Amino acid sequence: MLYWLLKYVVLGPLLRLIFRPQVEGLEHVPETGPVILASNHLSFSDSIFTPLIVKRKVTFIAKAEYFTGRGLKGWLTRMFFVGSGTIPVDRSGGRAARAALDTQLSVLRAGGIAGIYPEGTRSPDGRLYRGKTGVARLALESGAPVVPMAMLNSDAIQPTGQIIPNLGRVRIRFGPPLDFSRYAGMAGDRFVERAVTDEIMYELMELSGREYVDTYAQKAKGVAARQPLPA
Repeated sequence: MLYWLLKYVVLGPLLRLIFRPQVEGLEHVPETGPVILASNHLSFSDSIFTPLIVKRKVTFIAKAEYFTGRGLKGWLTRMFFVGSGTIPVDRSGGRAARAALDTQLSVLRAGGIAGIYPEGTRSPDGRLYRGKTGVARLALESGAPVVPMAMLNSDAIQPTGQIIPNLGRVRIRFGPPLDFSRYAGMAGDRFVERAVTDEIMYELMELSGREYVDTYAQKAKGVAARQPLPA
């Protein structure tokens, strides 16, 4: 109930007025049935704009720590994620990846839309990074089509580390659904899962126009963090 209240009454109309979303290819999102919405990840605001423009409810997952913060900031963060349809998942320990997968599978088996960022984290510099194979495992185990979605300028609207977004018109582009039924029954095959993931990332590269980097974004962040500061 909170999701729909925020979307259509409290926040949605105001956000549409301020950011005037320009959307291409929204017709590619099926009106019914399970769908995996795979997006590049440029900004914290991606999780705001996606539910805003997709008519159906989109369910993302996020680390449980976002739901346990204290004080006013913790409460606001928790309310944001709850209101945006995000489900908390404990990502610590060896079963973290399986817990996240099972959570999204339950959404798909109920006929819903599972939102996922294949890069696993926000891009550190706006480029598109290597996708993790969780998105492929999700597609192969569920049989759901994958709709690629490109955030085109959300990093300009809200750069990493900036709390208050800039005023601007957010631009989003969807591609045709990707069908991986030819790989039915092959979940768990790491070569197949890598091929499926790379196909999804190629579509995101084409849709977004962003440079592709064949390394994981988390690794790139780690390398950047170890670089010495300029004298």
